[in-house]
Parts: sequence; structure tokens; C-alpha cells
Amino acid sequence: MRRTLPQMHIVQRSDIKPLNAWGYRLLAVLFALSMGGLFLLILGYNPFDVYATMLRGALGSAGMQKETLKLTIPLALTALGILLAFKMKFWNIGAEGQIAAGAIAASYFAYFHADLPKTVLLLTMAAAGFVAGGFWGLIPAWFKTRFGTNETLFTLMLNYIIYYFITYLREGPWRESVGGFAAMPRFPKQARLPEIPFPFVGNLHLGWVVLLVMMVLVFIYLRYTKQGYEITVVGENERTARYAGMPVKRIILRTMFLSAGIAGLVGMLQVSGPDRQLTDSVGGGRGFTAISIVWLARLSPFGSVAVAFLFAILQKGSSMMQTEYRIPASMSDILQGIILFCVLGAEFFLQYRILKRKEVAA
Repeated sequence: MRRTLPQMHIVQRSDIKPLNAWGYRLLAVLFALSMGGLFLLILGYNPFDVYATMLRGALGSAGMQKETLKLTIPLALTALGILLAFKMKFWNIGAEGQIAAGAIAASYFAYFHADLPKTVLLLTMAAAGFVAGGFWGLIPAWFKTRFGTNETLFTLMLNYIIYYFITYLREGPWRESVGGFAAMPRFPKQARLPEIPFPFVGNLHLGWVVLLVMMVLVFIYLRYTKQGYEITVVGENERTARYAGMPVKRIILRTMFLSAGIAGLVGMLQVSGPDRQLTDSVGGGRGFTAISIVWLARLSPFGSVAVAFLFAILQKGSSMMQTEYRIPASMSDILQGIILFCVLGAEFFLQYRILKRKEVAA
């Protein structure tokens, strides 16, 4: 009896040069922008005018550039943290909760130890945020190494737990004594990040220096250290790592602590920088947006910062778009989704090709 095989089959490519690959990715982004423009055109707007308005809203003045950079800092730092876990193929979807854990720990020192010298207080808050975020990330990592649990669901569920805890603090022990609605107090001046000059923009909170330093450190850690090499090997094949004598469980725990710790540091920078108080919106969806950023940057530290900046332009520019054209700000989310879909589609065709099958199996 003869059996006809499927007419099409997928084979892996091995002939794409790096320069050509990046060219195709750029074309995918341009195609995505064209699709977004077509969507705007269907709604009755001139896409060129709308895109120009978005750019003007994000980069049109020093003040607007400053606000865009404020959006970039937490997005890029969160992406750097997620990148470490993803490099190991540990799917950390809990950066939102890890940001919140770091914010809570940092806020504790801001509220109850504000008598410390400013430098000591800020360093203590940063260390507390990093450690708290790291330990919150260690929980799913330990269960993964001990019981083989699904880290995607585990890290996702932990987000809700920590945000309900913030609600408890806001409604209970940390509630501001004055005021008619439930909120936590503003940070004292001692617990607020100082602002230093950023080239061509003006004063910007210290987080931008932390971002640049962390970007370089993550790059060096992954490229030039033994621990970074171990992360790559574990991500490619755990069995190979075990055969080579690598302590896979320890590597997973260590890497997840660092990944979540960076997210916890984001929480500290957010509450002591732009927010100046602890709120239940401290994550702001950055933990989920950073996942898209990391994939679009192909797990590159420098690429993650660049893509985060582009996403910040979309988010900031959408506010101006909403004001001038009455287009919902969620249009930026639609554009991000279109870009992600097109770029991931391009990645598929960069790695594989679809061929027509000629043989017929017996």
C-alpha cells in the first residue's frame, strides 16, 4: 500500500550570512510599520503624519527625550535580567513580581530607615531590592530543580501573590495616615535618586548610569566568564552540560537569582526615581514587554537596550498621537504586536525553508 507524504516539508537553513540576516530583519520591521500604516489608513488617518507625530512626541524636545529615556531605563534593565534566564532556556515570566519584590524591600528602608546618610541609604535600598528580587526568583528555580515543575506557570503565578501583598501593605500597615484614600507615603528626600546630566537632554535620575553599567557587565559575564559559558551550555543541552561535569542545578539557581535580582533592582530604581513611593503599579507591564524586547534583540545585551529604546519611543509617542488624533494609546500595543509578529516570522524563514516534497513513500 502506497502512502503519500505531505507535499511540503521544512528543512533547516545553513546558508544565511549574518549581514543578510540583519537586512531581512530590518525589512521585517519596515514591513510591520507598513502594515501599521495600512491599519491607520483604514481608520482614516494619514500614516506618515501619525508616525511623524509619534516621533515628535517622543523625541521632539529635550523634555520629551527625557521622558522617553525614563521609560527606557526600566524596560531595558528588565530585559537584561530576563535575558540571563532565557539564555539558559529557563522561561522567566515573573519579572513583574520580581520588580515588585525589589520595590517592597527598597521601600522598607525608605520608610523606616530614612535617618541613614543618603548614599548609605540608597546603596542599602539597591542591595535590598536586588536580593529580594533574586530570592523571589529562586522559589520557582528551586522547585524546577527539585521537582521538575513548569517554571513558566510558576513564575507567572508568583506575580499575583506579590502584588496582592502590596495591596495589603497599602490598605494596612504602610497606609498613609492622612488623606481620604488608601495610598502609601511619598519617599523622603534621602531615599530619592539624585539626578545627573545626560548628554544633550539635561538632568536624569541615576538609573541611566546603572543601565549602562549593567549592560556592559551582562555582556562581559555572558561572553568572557566561565559562568556565562555554563549558562550557554545548559541552555543548548542540559545532558551535555551534565556529561561535561557541570553542576546544572547550581547553575540554574545562580542564574535565576541574578536574573530576578536585576528585575528587583528595577523595582528599587522605579520607586526611588520616577515614582517616589511604592504603588501597586510599580511593574507597569514592563516584565511582559521585556519578553518581547529580548526576543526581538535575539538575546543580545546591547540589542536589548536598543530595542527597549524603540519600544519606549512607541509608548511615549502614542501619548502625543492620542492627544492630536484621538487615537487610543493602545495603538502602540498594536504596533508592537505587528512588529513582533513580523520579526518572529522573519526569524522562522531565516532558520528554515519550506520545500516541496517530490518523493512518494511505499
